[in-house]
Amino acid sequence: MSEWEPVYEKIVEDMGFDRSSDESSARLLKAITQNSDIISEDVLYDIMKVNAVVVGGNVSEKDMVRIKELVNTADKIEGRDTVLISAGSATDVLINNGIVPDIAVTDLDGDVSLQKKASDAGSLMIVHAHGDNADLIMEHARDIKGRMIITTQSTPDALLCNFGGFTDGDRAVCTARHFGSRNITLIGFDLDVPAYKEGTDAAVKKKKLAWAKKIIFDMNPSGVSITLS
Repeated sequence: MSEWEPVYEKIVEDMGFDRSSDESSARLLKAITQNSDIISEDVLYDIMKVNAVVVGGNVSEKDMVRIKELVNTADKIEGRDTVLISAGSATDVLINNGIVPDIAVTDLDGDVSLQKKASDAGSLMIVHAHGDNADLIMEHARDIKGRMIITTQSTPDALLCNFGGFTDGDRAVCTARHFGSRNITLIGFDLDVPAYKEGTDAAVKKKKLAWAKKIIFDMNPSGVSITLS
């Protein structure tokens, strides 16, 4: 938190966000999931001691071929050497292509029915609270039945975790490197051109991507390799 908080404060100032709204949503997420299968963050140390592939929302057909090859190769190796992490709407794409990510990082945007399907199929869900998703938390969080870790971008506590990161994509990267991944491959990431989505402000999305780029690359610690595929 000592490393992340100064960055978070700059993001809040730059984006015009209200920290108290982030914290209010985080409290709501904690309350809504009190009967859910919340697990300790410590399990991530074992999961992440391998190469990580983080899949973003701009996945092409060519990307899907490569992901399937990676998954098939990893499954043939005893003790798997790759963890597949989906970020945001990438979970929807993977599930629609018959691939269940090991970990799904989400703020409950996108097709949540497919994210719930991923959870039911065994994906560990890392569910995030921020000031703009309180309604989605109310609607969906209690329906995730599988293993879950809940996160905030503000102050963590005994249940709410904070591994750093602002968007689903860079939160996934922060989580992987925080828990030990030293080789991280990004697939389906375009950090320069915002993907069009109805109802979103393109200028705001561009700012978010700029912060994601800084968090992934400028804040990358020594000893961690990030490959943008």
